[in-house]
Amino acid sequence: MSMSAQHISACDADTELAMARKAGWRPADLNWERLQEQGNAHLLTGNRSGATRCFRRAGWIALWRFGISDPRRATTLANLALTDRLAGHEASARRRYAKARKLWDKIDTWIDGMQAARRARSSLFHLRMEARHWETYQDNMRNRMRAFAAETSEAMSALEQGKPPPHRLYERWRGEKPSVFDDTRKFLAAALLVGAGGNYPSSFEG
Repeated sequence: MSMSAQHISACDADTELAMARKAGWRPADLNWERLQEQGNAHLLTGNRSGATRCFRRAGWIALWRFGISDPRRATTLANLALTDRLAGHEASARRRYAKARKLWDKIDTWIDGMQAARRARSSLFHLRMEARHWETYQDNMRNRMRAFAAETSEAMSALEQGKPPPHRLYERWRGEKPSVFDDTRKFLAAALLVGAGGNYPSSFEG
């Protein structure tokens, strides 16, 4: 049973990677997302070593594969700051959080250039409406992303100060995660995969 489950999981992962590459994603894009997801999942179960391992591996990907203006760089720094905090290096954690927040403060420029992929629609009517009002759809999408960005900024500021983040992040990612591989998915991963732990502040305590 276990071997069968592992085999199915591997097949699903391969299918997802094939779909991502067809949409123009690099393996690094999907691997970063998966590692940040795993790191957050480890935090929820109290597995600090697992979270640290995932966040650090994602850090290497971001360093070598993502441009400095990529919002995932800010998320990476924030999660590396968390690993510093979990290891008891509070000064280093706050420095990294400050750098992450400064990068995130430039997010509006990235959002302005975002392009959403067209979604599958349940009816010909909705398909035609989307095609006719595509620019309006894109503008509404960007406004929604700016709302997410503001919440992430507030969360990063709170984490930098060692306070509970005022918004749920990872828990929302599991509901907001797009099924398509486009800029909105990259952005939402950056906005919602900032690690805070599921039971703050106990997850930060000895």
